Amino acid sequence: MQFTSSQSELSNHLSLVSRVVPSRPNHPILANVLVRADSEKGLVSLTGFDLSIGIKTEFAANVLKSGEITLPAKLLNDIVSRLPEGQLTLKQSAKEEESESISLISSSGEFQIRGINSSQYPTFPTLDEEEPLILPIAALIEGLKGVLFAASNEDTKQILTGVHFKGNQEKLEFAATDSHRLAVVETFFEATEDSNLNLSVTIPAKALRELERIISSRSEDENITLYVSDGQLAFDSGAQRLVSRKLDGNYPAYSQLIPKSFKRTAAIERKSLISKLELVSVLADQKNHLVKFSLNSNKSEVELSVDAQELGNAREIIPADITGDSGEIAFNVKYLLDGLKALPSTDILMQFNEPNQPVIFTPLGGAKMIYLVMPVQIIQ
Repeated sequence: MQFTSSQSELSNHLSLVSRVVPSRPNHPILANVLVRADSEKGLVSLTGFDLSIGIKTEFAANVLKSGEITLPAKLLNDIVSRLPEGQLTLKQSAKEEESESISLISSSGEFQIRGINSSQYPTFPTLDEEEPLILPIAALIEGLKGVLFAASNEDTKQILTGVHFKGNQEKLEFAATDSHRLAVVETFFEATEDSNLNLSVTIPAKALRELERIISSRSEDENITLYVSDGQLAFDSGAQRLVSRKLDGNYPAYSQLIPKSFKRTAAIERKSLISKLELVSVLADQKNHLVKFSLNSNKSEVELSVDAQELGNAREIIPADITGDSGEIAFNVKYLLDGLKALPSTDILMQFNEPNQPVIFTPLGGAKMIYLVMPVQIIQ
């Protein structure tokens, strides 16, 4: 194998696939990236795969000789990212029984890197035989930005570590919850002629974060192809493919958690609320991160307050258009800020009934999004 490419091209693609390579794999070869060069097509492909999530990417290069090898992902990425801009050549060299090596040549020097024969690398899933679903990138970006933060990081309940997708010919619905908060986004679009969208699947949030990085550099006018089988799925954007296992189990019936009517509402300027929450949260107790909202319907304002016995207290006032009775309610400020930062609007609407019942935050105008957060009990 021998090919030449620019340092920036190789570095960018290595960085992409290296993100899914495990640092402590069960099998040594899973710490490697599979490098393939095709002289007929003039393409180089890089693959990272941990048997659960995988990314394959390809780019044009000057390929003098076809071939393939697996190389330590972290080591190769560290070296290439530090080399100066310019042309790099990867050239396969001496072979031993089960080890191989390449020369990485730049304008300033040369590295010898030992690898492992590619025959030991796991087969990357194809799923091309499945009927494809055509998804607009704009809808994917909008949905992922609105819900990914709410997925659970705890492996004790695997299904909550994913995002639930539902879709038809007119809309996609994204939902994520960690049992303390819930984010739901609906995105609407015109399906392409060859689209046959009928979707209900839960996808690991880890895989979707990588998908978000892949499509963030693409035009929002483009589409991405999704293949779904019984146990796996694949997102294909042409030059990149991401595969992931599906999460088994029934996703919670989250629509039943969302109240249908409310006794109190408050319309508030979003960025101002975020700013004041970040200010008072400096004094929030590290155990519960508690911030209290005191709604005053007569003065059309909300008081944000934090009391930390060992540190002090803080009070900030923010104007609000309030309907219903005055009242108090408290939140974990971290959960609150996560949701407010994801709401894509200038003003937001806060809706709730009693201080111990779910609170709904929605954008006023723009995307159709619901952020539900459970309040924290105020101990008098």
